Order: sequence, then structure tokens, then C-alpha cells
Amino acid sequence: MPAKRSKRQPESPPDPYWRVVQEQYYNVLALYKQFARERPVMLFDIQEQRGYAYPYREFAATLSERTQAFLAKEYPAACRDGKMILFIRDNTRRKFVSYTLPIE
Repeated sequence: MPAKRSKRQPESPPDPYWRVVQEQYYNVLALYKQFARERPVMLFDIQEQRGYAYPYREFAATLSERTQAFLAKEYPAACRDGKMILFIRDNTRRKFVSYTLPIE
């Protein structure tokens, strides 16, 4: 059951990229499985409508310090828990968001 919000707290805006994650999940998962032994970091580019699988170190080297720190913390936990990290890149809106998703 979702937590109730007090009247003082505004509703959080919907995540515009969650729909993309849902639509592309099985495509990204199929790509992940091709490289599962290497435990890749996944990227889906909105404008290209294409997914990519990157080795962790290669991908991390392209990130800002803040995002590197996030990935360094989340990646081992995702691997341990049987999950993958998926980044969504939207160059038009200049957004770069991440999700930790199950590997089914």
C-alpha cells in the first residue's frame, strides 16, 4: 500500500523515463544477457532509441565524479543482488538518470 501524503506535501512529479524503462526493459535485458558474464552497465539513449552494454570501468571513466561515486556504490550491490544498472540518456532534455532493475 502506498504511503499516504500529508496535505502539505505536494505530489512528486511523475518520472518521465519510467515509461521508457518499461517499454525497453526486455530489449535491454536481452542485450544484458549477451554480455552477462562481464556484468555490464546498461545505457539506453532516447534520441537514438538504442541500448548499449558497457564494461563497468570503461563506462565509469566517462562519468562525472558524482555519478562515478553513485555507480561505485550501487554497482556492487546490484551485482550481488542479481540486478543490473540501467542509465537513460536524454540529450534533448540534458537528463541522465539511472535505475536498478532485476535480471529475470
